[in-house]
Amino acid sequence: MRLPVPSRRSLILALGGGVAASGLARGAMADPVWAEYPFQLGIAAGDPTPDGFVIWTRLAPKPFEIGAGMPSAPVPVKWEVATDRGFSTVARSGEFVARPELAHAVHVEVTGLEPGREYFYRFSSGRERTPSGRAVTAPAAGSQVARARFGVVGCQAWEQGFYTAHRRAAEENLDFIYCYGDYIYEGRGNRTYTGSGGTSENPRMHMGGEVYSLDDYRRRYAQYKMDADLQSAHASTAWFCTWDDHEIDNNWVSALDQDGTDPAVFMLRQQAAMQAWYENMPVRRSAFPKGSALQLYRHATWGNLLDLNFLDTRQYRSDQPCGDAWATTCAAVDAAEAQVLGEAQEQWLYRNLDRSEARWNVLAQQVMVMDLDRREGPDVGYNVDTWAGYRIPRGRLLKRIKDRRIRNVVVLTGDEHQNYAGELHLDGRNPEGAPIGSEFVTTSISSSGNGQDQRPDMARIQSANPQLKFNNAQRGYVVCDVTPEAWKAEFKVLDKVSDKEGTLSTRTTLAVQSGDARVVAA
Repeated sequence: MRLPVPSRRSLILALGGGVAASGLARGAMADPVWAEYPFQLGIAAGDPTPDGFVIWTRLAPKPFEIGAGMPSAPVPVKWEVATDRGFSTVARSGEFVARPELAHAVHVEVTGLEPGREYFYRFSSGRERTPSGRAVTAPAAGSQVARARFGVVGCQAWEQGFYTAHRRAAEENLDFIYCYGDYIYEGRGNRTYTGSGGTSENPRMHMGGEVYSLDDYRRRYAQYKMDADLQSAHASTAWFCTWDDHEIDNNWVSALDQDGTDPAVFMLRQQAAMQAWYENMPVRRSAFPKGSALQLYRHATWGNLLDLNFLDTRQYRSDQPCGDAWATTCAAVDAAEAQVLGEAQEQWLYRNLDRSEARWNVLAQQVMVMDLDRREGPDVGYNVDTWAGYRIPRGRLLKRIKDRRIRNVVVLTGDEHQNYAGELHLDGRNPEGAPIGSEFVTTSISSSGNGQDQRPDMARIQSANPQLKFNNAQRGYVVCDVTPEAWKAEFKVLDKVSDKEGTLSTRTTLAVQSGDARVVAA
């Protein structure tokens, strides 16, 4: 549908102090003149395919105001994709109309590019232009790929620590980044944080109270996205983004929150949060929200090396058993009707696994699949917000992988604010035979503040769980270095996130050999 062309007078009146209009050509929208820089939230790329990727930005000259300083009118944004950083060879270019209904977000699905190569992109509006970003297209489907090197990040509570890990991840020159979720946190601003290590002072604070409305969520995203280190990580490579719980509310599943809110009311909050997530993520139109629903799970490939299944473990899950208590168990853990993925997503995943011809089959998701016994002593207790609280669907997934002899299954997980590496068995407390798959859990970027090498309780829990091969409680990220022969996970950790100058080191590198799901030292 052709957009109406506003008059020059109506644009100037609408744009007010943030931007004026000039150069209105017949049959075209006004070319804005900005009083304040409109690209304060940065740029990003996402969802790479062999012929392109999504490029994203959002116009916000006054990010914390309602409306972000933008008019109630569409605004044109130009974009370019080049083969070199200097943009001497522009491969694709165009113009996108950023609309007020979507907070003037820009999602361009670039196509027609060459597979398996580096590109650079940028945006402009009026006389203002962004720095350039970098993205790599996926290798051609089924093509021979000798190596992939990508990052895993998530759990980035803004007020609990600085984003040094993002700055350092940006220096890795990665093929892509997988963000497992908890991109924002919904809680009110707090001066202190209380965790397993006691109470600590937060180095910075959220603006305002807990977020509920669309304007609340937009403002919270703006506070996170204005961080220079996060912007550098986004500009460094394309991201595959999923969510976990804090993009909406702690430990939500289906239409249920932790406070017992009327589901019809909570769905209004979900609708606001999902729209804000879409507006602020470099994702495709297929993820466009439809009320309180959003198509998050999707599939991608990296040549013949990686078959990537990005899962949604929140939207279709049945309620947590046992009252969502910590380190517990009850009869509901064995509920036959329990779901984690929901029937449609589960069958979609099985079809993908059955037809995969890639060397490595990846389940990129949010909550731990290992069924760790979290209770010290003779009694058993699980984190029932993980797959361990859903024994029937967990067993169904692992048995399917085992019975179909699907090899080289690697699960990438977040959520825990700790690093873990381990092996997947039907019963992790009594592992029988070879592991069915391997799991690498990536710690938080900043959530839980300064960490420690290993918490005393986790040392005891690790000794009681033979499937768990590594645990660490520092902040950081994971780099996966993958070849046809081996999958290596480099656990990058920071000594502190309470100031911006934390020291990064590689805590350990663990490996899985092709054809053998055991996790061993690299």
